[in-house]
Amino acid sequence: MAPQSRALPVLVTRPEPQASRFAEDLLAEFGTLVRPIISPVLAPVFPVPVLPAGPFGAVILTSETAVHAVHRLTAQGAPMPAKAFCVGDRTAEAARSAGFSAISAGADASALADLVIAHRSEGPFLHLRGRDTRGGLMERLHKAGVPADDCIVYAQDPVPLSDEALSCLALLGRLVVPLFSPRTATLFFRGLESVPCVAELTIVAISPAVAAVCPEGLCHRVLTAQRPDAAGMMAVLARVVFNA
Repeated sequence: MAPQSRALPVLVTRPEPQASRFAEDLLAEFGTLVRPIISPVLAPVFPVPVLPAGPFGAVILTSETAVHAVHRLTAQGAPMPAKAFCVGDRTAEAARSAGFSAISAGADASALADLVIAHRSEGPFLHLRGRDTRGGLMERLHKAGVPADDCIVYAQDPVPLSDEALSCLALLGRLVVPLFSPRTATLFFRGLESVPCVAELTIVAISPAVAAVCPEGLCHRVLTAQRPDAAGMMAVLARVVFNA
């Protein structure tokens, strides 16, 4: 079918720096057919944690934000092991840039747990994590008898939608909203409770768990990626952009 005659607005609610990178990926993939609108609903904050005593053989990192938090800690003199087990390729790439010898699980928390369990001899492990977590990683490791501790090194606090995002929501016409986590989805829809929304919302959910957060009757369409990653999201967005 014919592509959009006007740039299709795509509201990107991911935290930074993922939001800006995804917006760049959208423009690289679809060019002038899309207009990314960056409005994170979460922003990172970095407390000063008391790290467990250790010693540890490797760290476990489940997000790029965790890598940024660890980099801040090492800059302040906190000792860290040289090896990192990472949830995915992006996190592993960031960890290598921060000086770690990083191994990627290439998928999700379940795959990461399997990877760490397979390398249990390289422990004990220290999971440097956010305040809000999903996936039961530590529970799985402890159940498998893997020595591991964890420590909160960052949090993602809610922030309101931007004025540009609110303007788009108040206009008639299509608005595409990719949602990458249940928490982000929950915050986005909670934000709509107090603002006028007349836009025709097409939600692109990274997983069924995210799709399940979408309120009935509010969205024109809810589409779910076949793979829970950026490539899977882009595949669905291509269908939306080209009206497939």
